[in-house]
Amino acid sequence: MQEVLQRYADLQDIIAILGIDELSDEDKLVVARARKIERFLSQPFFTAAQFTGTAGEFVKLEDTIRGFTEILDGKHDELPEQAFYMVGPIEAAVERGKELGGEEPEAAAEREADEQADAAEAETAGAPA
Repeated sequence: MQEVLQRYADLQDIIAILGIDELSDEDKLVVARARKIERFLSQPFFTAAQFTGTAGEFVKLEDTIRGFTEILDGKHDELPEQAFYMVGPIEAAVERGKELGGEEPEAAAEREADEQADAAEAETAGAPA
């Protein structure tokens, strides 16, 4: 998991400068899976319930590890990354993904690249000349 997240961090500069289209298919998949991992790390905690408005959930360590393993293995590549945000076990993400409708990994990665490019452009535009 750390390798995927590190590779994603390495690719962010390339994405911001050249765009997602310049990445290989393998790198696009790494980006999509890393973004899902980041979302899945946001499991609902009881202590954060008052801030997030989402009730906390107990999730066994084994279930959490299984969820990350399934994401890394590509079992949920068809699900949109939003399905992984603030859910407990991976089954909840799968259920939410069905409700949201699937999004291809390339589409998710391309959307992320557009968001990063917009953010970089806004940052550059705000810098004094």
